[in-house]
Parts: sequence; C-alpha cells; structure tokens
Amino acid sequence: MDYSVIGKKIRELRKAVGITQGELAEEICTQALISRIENGDIYPSATALYQISVKLGVDVNYFFEIGTTPRLDYIIEVEKQLRYLRVYRKYEEMMELVKNEEKNPLFYKDNELLQLLCWHKGIYQFEVKQDAETAFSLLHKAFHLTAHQKKAMSEREMEILASNGAIHYNKHQYDESLHYFKRVETAMNTTGQLQDKSIKTKLFYNIARVLTRLGELEESSEYCHKAIRWCFDEELLWGLGELHYQIGYNYELKNQYEEALPYFKRALQMFELRNDEPYVAFLAPKIEEISQLSGHGTGPLSHQVNTVER
Repeated sequence: MDYSVIGKKIRELRKAVGITQGELAEEICTQALISRIENGDIYPSATALYQISVKLGVDVNYFFEIGTTPRLDYIIEVEKQLRYLRVYRKYEEMMELVKNEEKNPLFYKDNELLQLLCWHKGIYQFEVKQDAETAFSLLHKAFHLTAHQKKAMSEREMEILASNGAIHYNKHQYDESLHYFKRVETAMNTTGQLQDKSIKTKLFYNIARVLTRLGELEESSEYCHKAIRWCFDEELLWGLGELHYQIGYNYELKNQYEEALPYFKRALQMFELRNDEPYVAFLAPKIEEISQLSGHGTGPLSHQVNTVER
C-alpha cells in the first residue's frame, strides 16, 4: 500500500493550517511519528488518524476520498485496536477509542459498526464503572442491532453473548453464566468454519471455569483438554496458559497437588511468554506453595484468579 499520498496530504493540510509537526503531534503521538507518517514510512493508527483530522479541521473521511486507503482498512484497524485493548484490559484507552469513533459517520450510520462500539461500551461499564445493569442493557442493544432468527449467529454476536456470560460469572451467577455460554456453544456447533479460531478456545475456557464453580471438576477439565487440542490443531497460542491453569486448579481443589503442579508450571511458562504480568505475579508464588504442600493434602490454597478474558 502506498502510504505516501496520505502523508503528503497531512503535510499539505498542516502547512495550510500553519502548525509545526510538533504542534500537530501534541497529545496524539511524537513529532518523530508525525514525520514518518508525512514521509509515507508508516500509516497512522485509527485513533491517530482521527485525532489528526480533528486538528487539521477535516472529517476523517476526507483521507479516504483521496483514493489511497479504502475505508475497510480503517475499520479493520479500529477492530484490531479494540480487540487488543479489550484482551489486555486497557479499558480506559478502549473507551477513548470508542468515543472517538462515535463521532465518525462510518460507525454511527452502520449497524454492524455501531454494534462494535456498543459492545465495548458495555464491557467498559462493567469492568470500570462496575455497573452491571447498564452493561447488560448495552450488550442487549448491541446483540439485537444485527441478530434475528432467520440467520446464523455471527462471530461477534457470539462474543457479545459470551460477554454477558462473563459478567454473570463475575457476579457469581453461575447458572445464568452457563446459560449464555451454552447458547454460544450451540450456535458455534451449527456454524461453519470460524474466522477467529480463538473464540472457541475462550468459550471452552469460560465454560470450564463455570463448571469448576458449580463443582463439576471432571467436566471442567474435559472442556480444558478439548480446548487445548483445539489450540494445537489450529496452531493457536492464546488460551494455553489459562487452560493449563484451570486443570491444575481443578486438581488443587481435589487436594491432588502432585497432579496440579505440572499444569501450573506449564501455565506459568505461557504467561511469561505473553508478558502477562498479573498472571505471572499471581501464579509464581502459588507454584512455590503447591510445591511445598505436594503430597500433604492440607486443602486448597486460594481462590481462582479473577481475571476474565473477553
């Protein structure tokens, strides 16, 4: 893709407005990054392009009209950034991106794109504001923007239902949580090839966590093993740490520390590779305790880590 046309247009507009690269970069990025964008070395992120357009006094759509970058690229970039911010729990940054795109005609005039924003607003309401009622309302709205009985459930609709299940899980409403996850599993079984393979991994992991809370430890571990096989079959890395941890935790609840230990160690290796500091900080000392208690049967050590992957 030729990024230079976008960069040249940004330079032209900046000079017409009469501001320096440093002034354009302020509260957006570094001056060096603006320089690279203007030189055509890189393409700005969705958030940066929107903020640049605001500073330069043009609608973000202006940049699509010069024929270099189709609007689809911008939408894909927004989805990619929201996914990253959601998975790594950067909820404030996620909400800032949502607010930016709510002003973008590309999003508020299209139900599928509006759904994307509404879904993430729901997640933010629960994770940051701790407002489950508003979160459920937003997720309900997001789901029904596109869902209807005469079509198969889309992958995003599955993820929105799974978000409902995750909130119920965090509120210790395990039967309600399992209801949503099972709806997703049913939809997945009637759908063809998944584009995002990780949806199945996350679903099986979340079902396993609910089953553990309901005391169904064997069934929980079965779901974990199925998900691990799926990860290997599809060459996926996400979820291997969580799934091995869950199996180890199920063994721990049964006081089978010898069996739990290797699963915890494998989980730790995956979290270290992923640089997931909260999981590493939680699991490293737990492994030391399990190692000391191995074979003594003194009872479960601690509750399960309460982070929910979305």
